[in-house]
Amino acid sequence: MVTALIALFSFCLAVIIFVQQPKFGKTPAGERLALIQKSPHYKDGKFSNLNPTPDLTEGASIPGVLWKFLFAKKVRIQPSVPMPSAKTNLLTLPPDDNVLVWFGHSSYFMQIDGKKILVDPVLSGTASPLGSNVSSFKGSDIYTTDEVPEIDILFITHDHWDHLDYKTLLQLKPKINRVICGLGTGAHLEHWGFASEKIIEKAWNEAVDLGGGFVLNVCPARHFSGRGLVRNKAMWVSYALTTPSTKIFIGGDSGYDTHFAEIGEAHGPFDLAILECGQYDQAWKYIHMMPEEVVQAARELKADSLFAVHWGKFALANHAWDDPIVRVAAESERRSVRLVHPMIGETVRLNERGVFVRWWEEMG
Repeated sequence: MVTALIALFSFCLAVIIFVQQPKFGKTPAGERLALIQKSPHYKDGKFSNLNPTPDLTEGASIPGVLWKFLFAKKVRIQPSVPMPSAKTNLLTLPPDDNVLVWFGHSSYFMQIDGKKILVDPVLSGTASPLGSNVSSFKGSDIYTTDEVPEIDILFITHDHWDHLDYKTLLQLKPKINRVICGLGTGAHLEHWGFASEKIIEKAWNEAVDLGGGFVLNVCPARHFSGRGLVRNKAMWVSYALTTPSTKIFIGGDSGYDTHFAEIGEAHGPFDLAILECGQYDQAWKYIHMMPEEVVQAARELKADSLFAVHWGKFALANHAWDDPIVRVAAESERRSVRLVHPMIGETVRLNERGVFVRWWEEMG
């Protein structure tokens, strides 16, 4: 018994020491926490979703989910060959080109109406504090931070490791002029050396005039937050971005809920909706959409086109690596929703209705 208690104490102490590393960030405190506590969505010391959102669906259990992750046979959760790409040089783009370039998963670059925008960049090769246990697919890391130009606006949707990457942001920090994030996430960024005057933290249903015809509405999502032992101290958000020439919905992570229709009514129609599609499971369907729900959400947002992200780089769930795109492509075709599906690094021209090949069908 004594030996077991010593082992348990040692393990707990090791965990506590481990999460003190800078990459885990900081929880909000001081004036930031005081502002957060005024939010109607901050209750009992944490943020909550618009509607009740269980961690797991009825009938699912944490032991069952862990068993499935650790011991159940997984089929094709990673591609058998390197991911294909069509690398765009971001440093030499003509300034009047309106383009989007996907880095895999939920990371992408946009140049719109003269502004360079970056969303949830993860270029370190991992989406985990442990490093190698969640490594990127072979061929998916074709960009380094040196190949990213100076960024006018960095959007962060929430603070999970596959969206807020410590190593990437440290390397990009000198190139970033402004950061927009949800309430509380700025605590991480300031802890990592970002100047407070560069950080704009907003809550759901707040707007930001970015100048030059760029207006941002911060919108809800149905998810959660947290990088360490505590959860929901920072707000998870989506964004409705209006520019002089286009309207784009930046979805972040979200389960399906009523907020998509509400955002569509308030801020749509959108030229492009960028929505998560991947890392789902019936056991946690409230925090990650199934592919068919992604198409429904795009319709409710009144989107002319859908770009499905959150797949193609990391295996964070038990489904086949290409299941997200196979299913969302089939549902998009069935429901007559135009789907944008570039390879990593391929140029997507935002003001044109380009044609994309189904490149995943040629892979294993």
